[in-house]
Amino acid sequence: MSEAFPRRWMTRQFASGHGLYLLLDSRQQEIRRLLLQTSDFEHYRILYKDTPAAELADNGPFVFALERYDDKRIAPLLARPEDNWGWLFSLPQASLPVWVEHWQQRLIIGTRPHQALYRFHDNRVLSRTLAYLPTEDMPAYLGPTLSVCYWQGTRWESSDNPAPGRYPLPASPLWLQTPAPAEQTREIRQLNAHRYLLAEHEQAYADLARTQPPEAWLRERLEQADEWGWQTPQQLEFLLIHSLRMPAHGIDAQWQVRPGETSLEHFERVSHWVKTMGGEATE
Repeated sequence: MSEAFPRRWMTRQFASGHGLYLLLDSRQQEIRRLLLQTSDFEHYRILYKDTPAAELADNGPFVFALERYDDKRIAPLLARPEDNWGWLFSLPQASLPVWVEHWQQRLIIGTRPHQALYRFHDNRVLSRTLAYLPTEDMPAYLGPTLSVCYWQGTRWESSDNPAPGRYPLPASPLWLQTPAPAEQTREIRQLNAHRYLLAEHEQAYADLARTQPPEAWLRERLEQADEWGWQTPQQLEFLLIHSLRMPAHGIDAQWQVRPGETSLEHFERVSHWVKTMGGEATE
């Protein structure tokens, strides 16, 4: 991959007197080690430090100041943008603490007990969000950031913040409504289902794993839910629990969709049949 685009962007930002920074994903262990060894303490930040996600700090993103537009330390990253290692950005001089505070305020999304970490450091998240947000909503998202340079998936891109500054966190951030790709949605749903079964039905899930790969089994169950149109948490939970009780026998004929039956009618009929037959899942 050509480094020309990000290097030109870095040159312009540096020539304008802006501070240059790298936001780095924790998976880039080798580069992170090099940057930590060659950076003064005031030239990097651990983004999850002093936040509710502090226990994950070492596995979270780091931000590093780049003192030169031609910094050779990041050449391996620029040569492999498809690794999705993070993104580059510029700030007014001495504005890093404000930038860190801005993103830490946006780190936790959702309400208890359904909170999650917002992966703002992922260039794929940044790319989708900037493509989705109207221009007038970009400042509240980017905060003090002057400009960003990132891998869009097929090419390098850069975006300038139309009004850099301090912004409070909106009550309903528009960027959290950014549509997620179907593949990512499936991955997240499978991960959530996996965590649910581990937390609530650990023994039955462990027994299943002795006879077949749980990831493949779970993927098949979720594909079945898609086919039937069972998408609510109650429907998915019902299907997973009862499938877990009969992994070797498969779905009973009573579970199959009947002609002209809607997804809701199908679910209500099957759940009633299970209760009638004494098939309620109990542990």
